[in-house]
Amino acid sequence: MELGDADRVFCATYLFGGDARLWWEGASVALNLATLSLTCFMEVFYSKYFTDEVHSRLTREFMTLRQGDLTITEFVRKFERGCHFMPLIASDAGAKLRHFMDGLRAILRRDVRVAGPTTYDVAVSRALAAEQDQHDIERDHQGKQPVPIPHRPHSPPQQHQNKRPFHGPPKSIG
Repeated sequence: MELGDADRVFCATYLFGGDARLWWEGASVALNLATLSLTCFMEVFYSKYFTDEVHSRLTREFMTLRQGDLTITEFVRKFERGCHFMPLIASDAGAKLRHFMDGLRAILRRDVRVAGPTTYDVAVSRALAAEQDQHDIERDHQGKQPVPIPHRPHSPPQQHQNKRPFHGPPKSIG
């Protein structure tokens, strides 16, 4: 059973809260909800919450998105949000994979590239594994202190007991 546009609009607006709920209560009075298409609803919604200025800003953020100090989970969340604003990248599997890889921190990008991912989903999975490996390595390094090498003072070589030490050439008498 497929939902009609009116049902889809109802489902979308059912989740609204706070300011969005108040806005929708006012906006819905001016709209005929029985004939409101999902496309028309999206246009009204986006004109309120995603102005051209906001859309441009979010597009720029996506195009310059880098992982930096973000975890892979946080980076993926921002990346996928940005895909909504850049459908040309999001709809091209190769471009999406390249853009994701370019945004990864260098050490993780190297580890993911070595795995040779062919899709975005595989790259995300490999990045999560590489990040876990990196945390494990850092934890191991923090937990193990280097073993100090005992300091041995320099001592002269041991002399054989049968031999007398050399004191220079014999002195002549007379």
